[in-house]
Amino acid sequence: MASLALTSSYLPSLRSRLPKSDSNAQIRCSSLRSSLPKAAIFGNGIRTSFRIPSSLSSEAKSVKPALNIGSSRGNLSAFTVRAASSSPSAAVAPASQPWQGAAIKPLIASIATGIILWFVPVPSGVSRNAWQLLAIFLATIVGIITQPLPLGAVALLGLGASVLTKTLTFSAAFSAFGDPIPWLIALAFFFARGFIKTGLGNRIAYQFVSLFGSSSLGLGYSLVFSEALLAPAIPSVSARAGGIFLPLVKSLCVACGSNVGNGTENRLGSWLMLTCFQTSVISSSMFLTAMAANPLSATLTYNTIKQTIGWTDWAKAAIVPGLISLIVVPLLLYVIYPPTVKSSPDAPKLAREKLDKMGPMTKNEIIMAGTLLLTVGLWVFGGVLNVDAVTAAILGLSVLLVTGVVTWKECLGEAVAWDTLTWFAALIAMAGYLNKYGLISWFSQTVVKFVGGLGLSWQLSFGILVLLYFYSHYFFASGAAHIGAMFTAFLSVASALGTPPYFGAIVLSFLSNLMGGLTHYGIGSAPVFYGANYVPLAQWWGYGFLVSIVNIIIWLGIGGMWWKAIGLW
Repeated sequence: MASLALTSSYLPSLRSRLPKSDSNAQIRCSSLRSSLPKAAIFGNGIRTSFRIPSSLSSEAKSVKPALNIGSSRGNLSAFTVRAASSSPSAAVAPASQPWQGAAIKPLIASIATGIILWFVPVPSGVSRNAWQLLAIFLATIVGIITQPLPLGAVALLGLGASVLTKTLTFSAAFSAFGDPIPWLIALAFFFARGFIKTGLGNRIAYQFVSLFGSSSLGLGYSLVFSEALLAPAIPSVSARAGGIFLPLVKSLCVACGSNVGNGTENRLGSWLMLTCFQTSVISSSMFLTAMAANPLSATLTYNTIKQTIGWTDWAKAAIVPGLISLIVVPLLLYVIYPPTVKSSPDAPKLAREKLDKMGPMTKNEIIMAGTLLLTVGLWVFGGVLNVDAVTAAILGLSVLLVTGVVTWKECLGEAVAWDTLTWFAALIAMAGYLNKYGLISWFSQTVVKFVGGLGLSWQLSFGILVLLYFYSHYFFASGAAHIGAMFTAFLSVASALGTPPYFGAIVLSFLSNLMGGLTHYGIGSAPVFYGANYVPLAQWWGYGFLVSIVNIIIWLGIGGMWWKAIGLW
């Protein structure tokens, strides 16, 4: 008897080598094939040893190895046929299990960052608690960038460290899980599930493709300007991006054959996701009612310089640089991060055929569409009805659950939603307590003293303040938190250094939106689009920084000339 690693494709080859006259050997071979364990036939890279009669062993050893028979999904896998030792005691050594814990080098980098900063002498004017929390926060950020573990796990480790070191109490560390924004983002993923499950997403996607699908660029611009048109009516970028456009964009990607996990992300999805996200921060900056924190900027402006920024004033100042950014940014990303499929002249025709095949709307599609209209209506008129964005989203999801359009089991299965909820809430909590512990106030005052002591013209001084205000957003997980912590201080100093107060307020208000494009946690739409998993984290941050430079040039350069023309300075 000999021991061999066999596969289902090996036996027919073996059988073909046996003499047809040896009917017993043929029968034994057929019998052996039927007795093969499923692991040998359907496994992926598994080798299984069998004992075969010595009458077959010589033929078995003559069969050539490495028979490739297809992919591992739904087909037979590629296996290697090899002769084992003829010793009866020979056995195949079990495969060693791969390491499933944290990636060691990124984990060490994250921990080292925290430890080094922890033992750096605390600057004058900063409390020990604030400095320790900064060390944990930056260690968590490094972990989120390098990803030794999934994002939610890294954030949970950060919260655990803050509680273990008594830097935060348990209730403080987990306080942001009661914040409405992370839940609104999670609810957006549940909406997306219903949007796609019912087929409504595909129906709308095919409509877009039939109208604009002959080019990827045309498709992108149609989404960008559709979102911008809705921006003044929906005062939540999280709701607008997550509840309406993320499901639509995902459906478009799938309809165009661009899926996550199979190597087709760059076909269309990567560029489209990044484009729709980066333009969402632009549209949020164009209208007073386009982002929840914009009225806060207006309120702080009035409290600081006693001047009011009205809706029309805001829109008039933002319309020119905003429109230019909406045109330039998608085109820039199209050049530096292009989709592999740029032209598809047959796509509109195919999309119309798909629509014909889908037929009329199903009952679940109608329910989904009605629920979406209800939710959007509450987002638009929520201020009048005293219904906030997250309450409207919960009401919409309740309708979908009650009608069975989406099941709770499907919601529980949305791993990305729960992961995003975890890491985003963790960052909001840590960033919020950095402000409460006085670190942000200390940073603002330090910057103000430094810039004020340079003796520069107000234009140069304001330029430095703007850059520091903008790029300090890497330390914030919320636009509202950044505005609340730093807006008043920076506006006061800019005014003291000679910057026209109203002009300074307008510019800081616009930048308070644009800076959200830097990271995957800086504004409500960021976790939603990043969570679709089409764009790797390094590229998300890299292109975010590049787009930020372009936006600053457009808004301070072309926008500056426009503001001069309309008399703001």
